[in-house]
Amino acid sequence: MSHPDRLVPGDDAPPFTLTDDAGDQVALGDLLGTKVVVYFYPAAMTPGCTKQACDFTESLGSLRSAGYEVVGISPDKPEKLAKFRAKEDLGIRLLSDPDKETMKAWSAFGEKTMYGKTVQGVIRSTFVVGEDGRIEVAQYNVKATGHVAKLRRDLGLA
Repeated sequence: MSHPDRLVPGDDAPPFTLTDDAGDQVALGDLLGTKVVVYFYPAAMTPGCTKQACDFTESLGSLRSAGYEVVGISPDKPEKLAKFRAKEDLGIRLLSDPDKETMKAWSAFGEKTMYGKTVQGVIRSTFVVGEDGRIEVAQYNVKATGHVAKLRRDLGLA
């Protein structure tokens, strides 16, 4: 099934300004000049999303030393994200997209299959945005477990 609206390498990354778990506004434009891993996940505090966030946190030192910043985006409100950060001791920036506008702009919200049914929801996706604001890596429907290790291999950071 092809998705004509999905982002591909070379596309301009859709801009966003979202509130983080501390209540601060974070704009993609403010992060450019470094490479940014932007990943979308369905819900804080759920097992798969927790595993993925912890994996990104564990890899943050090596990602940062290679010039990458990491931002996780979910529909959760900032207060829930703050609890998620505290509970799991997360080092990555967590951004809130309650109206899912950013997810839709990145094609990370839409039809997906869950337990054999087609539902509307967050499509677990990871992107790497280059310093120039263009998409370098676009991965949709990624698995929560093992994904960060795979991404690191893809980026040559294994």
